[in-house]
Amino acid sequence: MAQDHGNLKRIEELDYLKCIFIILMVIFHLVFIGDKYPYAKKIVYTFHMPAFLIISGYLVNVRKSPGKFFRNMLWIFIPYAVMEIGYVIMSSVLPVREKVTELSGQLLLSKTFLSPMGPYWYLHTLLICSIIYYLVYNYVKLSGISRFILLGLIFFVLSYGTSILSFANAIYFLAGIFICQSNFSFISSFQPSALAAIPFIILCCFPENLDRSTLTGVTITYLSISILLFIYPYLPVQITKIHHFIGRNTLVILLFSPVFTLLSKKFLPFFSFEPTGVCFMIVAVAFTIAGCIGIGWLTDRLNISQYCFGKKRILS
Repeated sequence: MAQDHGNLKRIEELDYLKCIFIILMVIFHLVFIGDKYPYAKKIVYTFHMPAFLIISGYLVNVRKSPGKFFRNMLWIFIPYAVMEIGYVIMSSVLPVREKVTELSGQLLLSKTFLSPMGPYWYLHTLLICSIIYYLVYNYVKLSGISRFILLGLIFFVLSYGTSILSFANAIYFLAGIFICQSNFSFISSFQPSALAAIPFIILCCFPENLDRSTLTGVTITYLSISILLFIYPYLPVQITKIHHFIGRNTLVILLFSPVFTLLSKKFLPFFSFEPTGVCFMIVAVAFTIAGCIGIGWLTDRLNISQYCFGKKRILS
């Protein structure tokens, strides 16, 4: 989703992390699973998208020329806008939680530019934060720390002055920028540790801690990354290859997963024999990811990815 960090080789650990977080997103976008395990959903929602935003802030490449950078932003915006508009229209005719009762052009514009529905808020946040980050770091003549503070202030004003942005989300993006601009390695900034599981479990036992906008929410996010990075070297090679592939292709999953999670409801009755919902979850997640990757493969195969995503190939 976000660009590779400068000219450095791809960091495979980040693809692995993105894979885990996108799978968690898909799991808890399955209404049945979210309703059956509300506390687990609350835990996951505390850290999975904040971690995604940290990675995105770290990876956005502000050293690109204006033409290349804004072209990249445009080709994130176009599929985002198409899918957001489609999601709003779908919400006006289908029995979904975020029900739209009255459809209008004004509503479509508002949801696209100001307050998106569904999972597309992440791309909306990514676009706003990335563009402001690029403008501040390329056109404001201040010291590094002053530009960083200015960027934080702009995010704050946008969040509390216009509500176009969530400051809690922007802070995580800002954390990724700080790691990048300080020339820290992402991996060294989140030291892998098995012991991180202990405070993670303790903090997650108290519902009041499960809020991404609090210090404990930040801590839970940090610990989750630390735990996952500890696990990474012990995974079988074939498993990591799958992680890397999914992690490289999170954009198509973000864009198209709502279609497949909705379709997954159709085969829920076939799993009535299994009360935990785990079998349904595994099949639904596999179906959703395969469907999203399949759409990406099809657009590549038909040579239309350049018209849909601005790239010759969307899958990598």
